[in-house]
Amino acid sequence: MADENASSPELNLEELEEFIGADELEAIRAERDAFRDKFMRALADAENARKRGERDRREAEQYGGSKLARDMLPVYDNLRRALNAVPEENRAQSAALIEGIELTLRELLGVLNKHGISLIVPEVGESFDPQMHQAMFEAPLPGTKAGQIIQVLTEGFMIHDRLLRPAQVGVSSNTAG
Repeated sequence: MADENASSPELNLEELEEFIGADELEAIRAERDAFRDKFMRALADAENARKRGERDRREAEQYGGSKLARDMLPVYDNLRRALNAVPEENRAQSAALIEGIELTLRELLGVLNKHGISLIVPEVGESFDPQMHQAMFEAPLPGTKAGQIIQVLTEGFMIHDRLLRPAQVGVSSNTAG
């Protein structure tokens, strides 16, 4: 019988209280609960850190090129201006130059698209959207309604689902359509 008790050293709660005392047992329980609480908090902190690290990694992967892309946008604008600067009567004699600029512009847009950067091209007559457009001026224009785009100064760009640069537009200030 002594061997059975040695292999099974379980004490019931009353025997344990007699052995170490009720106050000490309560102190051990409180310490156990405090350790459990600290462990659960540390586990939650580790999980939050893992999730935050994963989110930061995804954002860096998607939006890490934003600064370089933003710095490249003036190149796009200047190529677009170069195309628009050629008068209609000189287009035939400048055909090779125009074609070179257009090819360069298409290649630049292709590279930007490859990296999730897309062009925002508002149309004259569209409604002004403050989430996508930046109003550079307001002017009354007959035949338009207030808030309609009357001129597109520069196109805008998105990188994935974020605005990289708003399209710069002129907006009608007509109060009567």
